[in-house]
Amino acid sequence: MSETIRDAVRRAARQEQFLEVVSREEAWARLVQAVPLTPVAGENVALEQALGRVLARSMAAPNDVPFFDRSNVDGFAVRAADTVGASEAVPVRLRLNGEVLACGVAPRIEVLPGTGTIIATGGVIPRGADAVVMVERTDIAGGDGDVAIEVGAAASAGAFITYAGSDVARGETMLHAGARLGSREIGILAAAGLATIPVVRRPRVAVLSTGDELIGPGEPIGPGRVHDSNGAVIAAAVAENGGEAVSLGVVPDNETALARAIRAALDEADIVVLSGGTSKGAGDLSRLVLDRVEGATILVHGVALKPGKPLCLAVAGGKPLFVLPGFPTSAMFTFHAFAAPVIRAMAGLPAAEEASVRARLPVRLASERGRTEFAMVALAEGAGGELAAFPLGKGSGAVTAFARADGFIEVPALQDAVEAGTEVEVWLIDGRARPPDLVIAGSHCVGLDRVVEDLAARGLRVVRIMALGSLGGLAAARRGECDLAPIHLLDPATGTYNQPFLTEGLTLVPGWRRMQGVIYRAGDERFEGRNPKAAVLALLASPDCLMVNRNQGSGTRMLIDDLLQGARPRGYSNQPKSHNAVAAAVTQGRADWGVAISTVARDYGLGFLTLAQEHYDFALVEARRARPAVAAFLDILADEGWRGRLRAAGFEPA
Repeated sequence: MSETIRDAVRRAARQEQFLEVVSREEAWARLVQAVPLTPVAGENVALEQALGRVLARSMAAPNDVPFFDRSNVDGFAVRAADTVGASEAVPVRLRLNGEVLACGVAPRIEVLPGTGTIIATGGVIPRGADAVVMVERTDIAGGDGDVAIEVGAAASAGAFITYAGSDVARGETMLHAGARLGSREIGILAAAGLATIPVVRRPRVAVLSTGDELIGPGEPIGPGRVHDSNGAVIAAAVAENGGEAVSLGVVPDNETALARAIRAALDEADIVVLSGGTSKGAGDLSRLVLDRVEGATILVHGVALKPGKPLCLAVAGGKPLFVLPGFPTSAMFTFHAFAAPVIRAMAGLPAAEEASVRARLPVRLASERGRTEFAMVALAEGAGGELAAFPLGKGSGAVTAFARADGFIEVPALQDAVEAGTEVEVWLIDGRARPPDLVIAGSHCVGLDRVVEDLAARGLRVVRIMALGSLGGLAAARRGECDLAPIHLLDPATGTYNQPFLTEGLTLVPGWRRMQGVIYRAGDERFEGRNPKAAVLALLASPDCLMVNRNQGSGTRMLIDDLLQGARPRGYSNQPKSHNAVAAAVTQGRADWGVAISTVARDYGLGFLTLAQEHYDFALVEARRARPAVAAFLDILADEGWRGRLRAAGFEPA
């Protein structure tokens, strides 16, 4: 044996030991201390290119969705009061107005008592109408003269109507920063008319494979040669986890070549993933090569894992480097344990979750017998730590129900309801089963969106907001199924907001003040400059003045009923579920006045007569006060910078 060969054998015989074998937890702690797990910078892309991307900032709706009150069926727009008592045996006769409201047609004729207007699915609800009768429930009336119909079933107020802003209200945050844009979210953005979307840039991940034995896929195999599978599978896994793979091919086991390749990768990418450059034997180049890369620091070389012990973690210029073992199983195990979470965090994505979970249904879910129903649900953590699955009640015309659901449950065709308390299997839409960091259930307010944005900035991106109304939120809080319930309920007996409605286990947390008032079209002399109560009382008997009400259970409805003192003016039965829907009805002339908050009146350019300063507070479930997300929420309410931003938005912090 020549001296040259003996020296080579001697060098190969010396084993390069690991710098230090540490636990998986210690390795992860060192990595996250050196590499901030925050999204990379944002960029703007066209809507059609936004699928699979992550929102870089929260998106507020520029318009109501839908923009107007619309019909859900083909039929006739009517006054519900005109159909009282109607049946097939004793139908009600209504004269038809001289217009047909197809999609895209603006109504010209008011629906007066005893009349109706032909309307198509998606048509604009005309002034005076507060319900739609399906065409199947009517017959053409016989006789000469005006065209008329006979209605064979009574219609309730709001029947087959989707109100303006019921899906997404103008100014409402449609999607929060950090939201993953699937087809459902794309639908929301398109429905709001947005063509350019701010998204988190996909982190660029350089993928290298090292080894003298490696050859590319498609090359002829031979003794001692191995097709490089790691490069392809890692590149695919990078894409699966939200990154953009930059495949740099195979680099030979040569210190100079490998150091050059790593430096080039650092110049081109945000993350470097290399496989095959680390082991316990003579072929281990990790320490030697990284010592030649300027600014590189080894964080970990050796982790107590099987498989995956040879893993090397490093950082250079703030960019993470993952040197994975060469064996494919070890490489993929360590990739998913360490590299994938970093890529997902830099891409603004949460960790992947399970495919299905068991959960309890907190409320009764009615279903239509004869058809299998897939009901969308949102998950929250119940009082005992179990998952609760809240059905999302928005109708088939809404795009937000599917977008905001965690999953769905199946109701069999022969079952007409799932009773409250039933344990159900929830099939997860995107594989995530993590309960939200924070659950807020009750009355919604755009001011609340600003709290959620600040929570996201603090890393609490999984926040569930369920718009159940003040009373619905209180019920959820009493059952221990939410952390906070935003409410604005006035007790007529004491004139006090919110506190009288709390029960044992709930504490009132002051939120902010909103001005409630009568809204009307600017320039309407019946309201301009007048006392709101006097103006309303003077117009109660006017046949030309039409109000728009609010839904039962809302704090605003209580204020309206107190204002009316038992009166039931025209339009009283028209009861949309949001301030925006009320403002839309007034703006579009389908009503002359309603009650809403001042910020909505401002956004719609409406006149505003102040009725009361409303207290928008939070019922806190005391048993959940110690949760980190709850503490963060309370900290934000007390933060002066946030309070200043809230004032700028038109609210007064408590």
